Amino acid sequence: MCGIAGIVDLEGERDIDRDALKRMADALAHRGPDGEGFYVEQGVGLAHRRLAIIDKAGGAQPFETDGGVLNFNGEIYNYEALGRDLARRGVALKTRSDAEVLAEGLAADGPDFINKLRGMFAFAFWNPATKTLLLARDRLGEKPLYISTTEDGFLVFASEIGALRASGLLALELNIEAVADYFFYGYTPDPKSIYAGVSKLPPGSLMTAPRGRPAPITQYWRPTFRPDSAWTFDYAQSALIEKLDDAVRAQMIADAPLGAFLSGGVDSAGIVAAMAQTGGTPTTCTIGFDDSAYDERAGAKEIAEKFGAKHHEHVATLDAERLIDDVAAAFGEPFADSSALPSYMVAALARQHVTVALSGDGGDEIFAGYRRYPFFLNEERVRNFAPLALRRALFGPAGALYPKLDWAPRPFRAKTTLQALAASRADGYANAVAINAPHRIAKLISDDLRHRLGGYDPRSVIRGVMDDADTDDPLIAAQYADLATWLPGRMLTKVDRASMAHGLEVRPPMLDPDFVNWAGALPPAFKLNNGFGKRVLKAAMTTRFGADYMQRPKRGFAIPVTSWLRAADSPLHRRLESSKAWRECGLLNERAVGQMIAANGSGKSDCGQELWSVIMFDAFLRNAGAS
Repeated sequence: MCGIAGIVDLEGERDIDRDALKRMADALAHRGPDGEGFYVEQGVGLAHRRLAIIDKAGGAQPFETDGGVLNFNGEIYNYEALGRDLARRGVALKTRSDAEVLAEGLAADGPDFINKLRGMFAFAFWNPATKTLLLARDRLGEKPLYISTTEDGFLVFASEIGALRASGLLALELNIEAVADYFFYGYTPDPKSIYAGVSKLPPGSLMTAPRGRPAPITQYWRPTFRPDSAWTFDYAQSALIEKLDDAVRAQMIADAPLGAFLSGGVDSAGIVAAMAQTGGTPTTCTIGFDDSAYDERAGAKEIAEKFGAKHHEHVATLDAERLIDDVAAAFGEPFADSSALPSYMVAALARQHVTVALSGDGGDEIFAGYRRYPFFLNEERVRNFAPLALRRALFGPAGALYPKLDWAPRPFRAKTTLQALAASRADGYANAVAINAPHRIAKLISDDLRHRLGGYDPRSVIRGVMDDADTDDPLIAAQYADLATWLPGRMLTKVDRASMAHGLEVRPPMLDPDFVNWAGALPPAFKLNNGFGKRVLKAAMTTRFGADYMQRPKRGFAIPVTSWLRAADSPLHRRLESSKAWRECGLLNERAVGQMIAANGSGKSDCGQELWSVIMFDAFLRNAGAS
């Protein structure tokens, strides 16, 4: 796991700005505390920061072969098998590193070699003979890669947006559509970034940049859902255990201390159980809080004891005011998922004991574990009952008039549901994953921003993805949308930035490409049944944990933002009231934010998420110096 950066002349062989390249490398030092490397020739410069995991002596980068130069972030879990295949083809490998296998494979097979990779990666491969740069990102977006082009024709890329900012080569201005996306989703969906002219290479995509020609981006992989009606539930249950054990075993390769995050949930517990099947003693890490609503230590300890893990737990006082700027700096873009703070803390704890940690990320997406899925399917049944025009006429006015009763019992809080029923499938699901309600955002943003947006609707992101899903099954459409947007943009971004800020590599076995492809053949009823998700996963894990453990309620990993902001003397409240950045950016309605602060403080309305979005946007502005 590492940080990569580069500068490539798209027009000729001009000198590379070595100082800019060094600044980019320095900005990525936290991702690679174990070493630094550079490759510079006329027209191309590559920088690498290394976190040494495999072949500490022989895996330094950029890695040069006769066929090209590799700058690589990630891990290739099947590199030994690929290396044996290369050896049979006459390639003499000189190290035990996955970097050499990847470099030699790309030199031999070109981009086709990517299809053989089992791993997580973002890399640049420079071919000196053809003067061509190849950039690629793994199938599900586990590893990040930002790209941009300077006004004078240099392509710049890096693992984090902060490195592009540090280069000093780009005139960075806010992307106003991305700002709208942020306040809707809580993050910036790929391929956009918060800056105009800077994009993320999409998951499952590659870009070839021949000198002097445009650099096209092509998609080499996309999620596939082909339910196999011949599968029985018993088969799926037993096969799941076998497939998960295989994915975990594949990801346990390391020449550095390896462990796992362990919460009270079935996903991380399933990973630890699979680790124990290898015959070793897992090292596990759990963070707890003094608020029982957010504390999962009891469930984690039970699993650790059951599987003989060497368990580490830490009780933390969540000092949000102290962490906000650290998290904003680590993420580089505004990020409104409040669980980023405890994620940042648990990564710091884990790094005290291990260099690599396996996680349970991906289980909710591939096994339909989110609570929003059954609600969405219920709404779809109503949508199918009446055409869109009729639903808009019936439910649209009702949703607009119905008050948002945050204080009332759940059955009386119908505003969101009425609005969803008046929407199309895609817009309904977009509203379901939104972090802030559209009518709240409309009040929050300034008239100037609204004018500049020119009618842009963030829900168009989900519309485009659901059209691409090409399915009539609403659950599959929702899962496809999550794998294309929510997973890389929110969940994996959170994991990558929070962990790499501490030089910790995190690997999610449930996102192993073989495992994801297998799960894509599950019939929908094996995932979501009678309103409960992860049906087959829970059934399989019951054989390992027991039924009693499976009945444990899952606690959230977020923070109590609303209650913290209600205290007039709280640090978050003072920060929001005193900060100038959000007030002076011209994108937010200062009066409306003030009204939300007052309404939230009085308890008349729950505006915690909207205000947290403002706080984190403000922190981004303050830390990045965005314009």
